[in-house]
Amino acid sequence: MAAKFAKSDYGDGPMRLVRRQFLCLAAGAALARAARAQAYPSRPVRIVSGFPPGGVNDTYARLIGQWLSERLGQQFFVENRPGAGGNIAAESVAKAAADGYSLLLSTSADAWNATLYENLKFNFMHDFAAVATISRAPGVLVVHPSVPATSVPELIANAKNNPGKITVASAGIGSAPHMYWELFRSMSGVDMLHVPYRGGGPAVVDLLAGQVEVYFGTTASTIEYIRAGKLRPLAVTTATRVAVLPDVPALAEFLPGYEASLYVGIAAPHNTASEIVDTLNREINLALSNPKMTQRIAQLGDVPLALSASGFEKLIADETEKWANVIRTANIRAE
Repeated sequence: MAAKFAKSDYGDGPMRLVRRQFLCLAAGAALARAARAQAYPSRPVRIVSGFPPGGVNDTYARLIGQWLSERLGQQFFVENRPGAGGNIAAESVAKAAADGYSLLLSTSADAWNATLYENLKFNFMHDFAAVATISRAPGVLVVHPSVPATSVPELIANAKNNPGKITVASAGIGSAPHMYWELFRSMSGVDMLHVPYRGGGPAVVDLLAGQVEVYFGTTASTIEYIRAGKLRPLAVTTATRVAVLPDVPALAEFLPGYEASLYVGIAAPHNTASEIVDTLNREINLALSNPKMTQRIAQLGDVPLALSASGFEKLIADETEKWANVIRTANIRAE
């Protein structure tokens, strides 16, 4: 006698079989992915930095790379790929496999590059997973001692009385000093003559020589000259005062709402397993509670910044929107 089949057992059978096979394959892939994540890292990991060796960004990449190497038992090595404001490095990591073995030392430049550059071959917000923050770096508004201004209000008054005559240096179009100056200009209404240099080093050299008068520098590049009395600090660019320069007011005390600082963190290609992101976030945040690491960060003039991966993602989104408004208002285009 022929077997009797209910409609659901016979008519839908092939579809159910395909669906069951699909679910089994998906589950198998998920288990394999989880197993790889749990074994992470099983080989060396590269941290790509978009800036040359020897600078602050390179220092951070090596600091965190050494920590992760010691903690996770595999080498985390630094690969420097400078150029295009960090975009060459970012593009290389965006196109890498999302397996946790290619990481990017991400900075605030990634947030403003999204608007500065018109033809990027990647979208940072969509092509990267935020992993962990490392530090936040305040900037410092400094002037040559010959400048007749000992406070921000005096500098603003002087600039308004002499429009276009006071020179303000930057490390180049789209650099942090340039961004900080443009935000200052938009909020204060002053007009100074912008003098872009090819890097912060040449800008500071000419500032010390009195060839230019004003500069929005990093604490790392200016603090020794401030301590030696060769540069006069008028304000820090963070929303509040910083421990490394406790007697220097914040710009927000004179221009409410002003805040400009650099973040440094680690990002990975989009779709990197959440287990890998969680591992890296946990280990990096642990580093930021280590006295030797925090002391080294303080020596660079910066402040440790420990966030969750989602917190870092929000920071990137907020900074991208903020600087997009500044860049569009000033009509800045990368050279």
